[in-house]
Amino acid sequence: MKFPYGTADFHAIRTEGYYYADRTARLRALEEAGKQLLFLRPRRFGKTAWLTTLENYYDLARAGEFDALFGALAIGQNPTARRNSYFVLRWDFSMVDASGRLAEIRQALHNHLNAQVADFGVRYADRLGGDLRSHPNDGLVALRSAVSAARAQSHDLYLLIDEYDNFANELMQGRQADYDALVSGEGLLKTVFKAVKSLASGAGIDRVFITGVSPVVLADISSGYNVSKDISLDARFVDLCGFTEAEVAAVLDQLAAEQGRDSGDPGWSARMLETMRTWYNGYRFGYEPGPGLYNPTLALYFFDALATTGAPPREMLDSNLAMDRNRIDFVVRQPHGAELISAALDPEHPPLIASLAHRFGVEDMHRAPKDAPFLGSLLYFFGALTLKDLDVMGRLVLGVPNLVIRKLYVEKFRDQLFPDYPARESLRAAAEAFYTSGNLAPLIEVLETNHLCVFDNRDYRWSNELTVKTVFLVALFADIFYVMDSETAIDRGYADLSLMVREDMRRFALLDHLLEFKYLSLQDIGQTGQALRTQSREELARLPLVAASLDAAEAQLADYRQGLEQAYGEHLRLHTHAVVALGFERLLWRSTPGAPV
Repeated sequence: MKFPYGTADFHAIRTEGYYYADRTARLRALEEAGKQLLFLRPRRFGKTAWLTTLENYYDLARAGEFDALFGALAIGQNPTARRNSYFVLRWDFSMVDASGRLAEIRQALHNHLNAQVADFGVRYADRLGGDLRSHPNDGLVALRSAVSAARAQSHDLYLLIDEYDNFANELMQGRQADYDALVSGEGLLKTVFKAVKSLASGAGIDRVFITGVSPVVLADISSGYNVSKDISLDARFVDLCGFTEAEVAAVLDQLAAEQGRDSGDPGWSARMLETMRTWYNGYRFGYEPGPGLYNPTLALYFFDALATTGAPPREMLDSNLAMDRNRIDFVVRQPHGAELISAALDPEHPPLIASLAHRFGVEDMHRAPKDAPFLGSLLYFFGALTLKDLDVMGRLVLGVPNLVIRKLYVEKFRDQLFPDYPARESLRAAAEAFYTSGNLAPLIEVLETNHLCVFDNRDYRWSNELTVKTVFLVALFADIFYVMDSETAIDRGYADLSLMVREDMRRFALLDHLLEFKYLSLQDIGQTGQALRTQSREELARLPLVAASLDAAEAQLADYRQGLEQAYGEHLRLHTHAVVALGFERLLWRSTPGAPV
C-alpha cells in the first residue's frame, strides 16, 4: 500500500495509486445542501484533499479523465448532472504571507488572487479564447475577468476557497490592529468576500465551497458575506473528513497481509488498532453521539511508518501538528481559559455547554463573557476539545479527543509548572528513574521542592485529587515510552493514572505503572502546613486518616491489578503506587512491585 502522507492532491492520489478513503457518495447531498457552503474542521483534518476532490469532479477540463479518476469510486457509478460542468477557480489563503506590515499583507493577498487567476487562464487557455485582465494592486479585477470569460463560454464558475481564515488567524492572535484593518469597514478581506457575494448573485459564480477552522473571521466580515450555509455539524457530513474505525481496521488488515503477519503474529492488526484508537481516535462533529473519527493526517503518518518500517512511529505526535499548541496558548491567555483547560483534563467533571457558539468575532473575544460555552466552542473549532456525549439535560459534554491532544495540554502545563531549566532537568531525571525502578522517592522530592511550594493559601479553595493527579500526569507524561491515560477503564473500574509500556518499547527495561491518588485537606487532618513540614513521612503515615487513605488506595490498586494481569498476561510488569496528598504540603506513598524484570 502507498499512503499519501503530505499529499492532499486528489488527482495525484488517484493517478499514482495512493490509498483514498472514498467520500464521493456525499457529492449529491452537497449539491442539494446549497450553493454557498462553509465547512469547518481543525487544522490538518483532510479539508484540502476534499477540496481537490471537488475541483477534479466539477472541472470541465477534467471531463476526459472522469472514468480514470472516479470510475471506481461511489460517485462514478451514479454521477450527478453537474459533473465536469464548471470552470473552477481555487484560492488557498494559507499561501498569503501574514508576516509583513499591513500594506505588505494586502499586497500578498492581491498577489495570490492574481496568481490564481493567471493559473486559471493557463489551464483554460484553449477554451477562453483570450487573455484575462488583471491589476497588480487589485486582485478583484482578475476575479471579475475570470468570471466574465467563463460566462462568455456559457459556463458558470465554481469558486473553492481553502483555509479562508488562515492568515487572518495568524494576525488575530498577535496583531489585533492589522486584523481589524483587514476585516472591518472597507478592509480588504471584507471587500473580497463582498465581491464574491455579489458575483454569486446571478453574475457568474454559481457555487462556492469554503473551508476553514473557525467561524470567527466570517463573523467579523459579517455583512460582507452573510449568505453562506454552515454544514459543519450537518449529520450528513460529520465524517466528510477523517477516517472511520472500519477504514482504519481494513488498512491494518491489508498491511498485515502484505507483511506476512497473519501466520507469525496473528494479533498484530488488533494491537495496532488499539494503539491508533488511543492516540488518534475520538473526534466527533455532530450534535448526536456517534462513532469517533481518526485524524487523517495522523493516521496516514502512522500507516506510512508501518508500511516503511513495520513499526509505529517513535514520536506519536506528528511534528506537523505540534504547532497546534499555539491554539491552546491563545485560549489560556483569555480570562478563565486556564480553568477551562484544567476542567477538560477532568473526566469526572468535563465542561458542559448548551450549544456551540457559531457567530462570534474578535470583538466578542474581547468583550463577551469568557464562559464555558464561549471558550469551549473555540477549543472545539481548534480541535483541542471535541463533542463527547450529551448529558441528561441534552447539554454537550466536551472532552479531550485522544492522547495526542492530551500531550499538547500536558506540554502547556509543563511549561507553566516547571518553567526553569534546573527544575525541568531534575524532574526528567527523577521521572526516568521511576520508569525503570518504580522508586517514587526522587520524584516526590522534586515535586515537593519545585512545585507544591509555589502554591499559596488561595489555591486551597481549588485543591482536590484532580490537582494532584494533574501534577503527576504532567511530571510523568512520556509518549515515547508509554501509553499514558487518566481514569483508565479497568474491569468496570477506573484507575486514576496508568503508564502502560508501548508494545514496541517492551523490549526495554521499562515498568508498567498504576497510580491511585487520595487528597486530604489541612482541615481534614487538623494540622497546619508548618506542622506537616516538620514531621517525618513515617510519622505522617501513622496518622489514622492518612493510613486509612493509603489502605483504601492500595485496595483499589489490588483490584485493578487483577484486571490488567488478565488483559496483558505475562507481558505485564506492573508496579502500583498509592499516593496521598496532604494539602499542597506533603506527599506520602506506598508502592507494590510486580514480577521482576
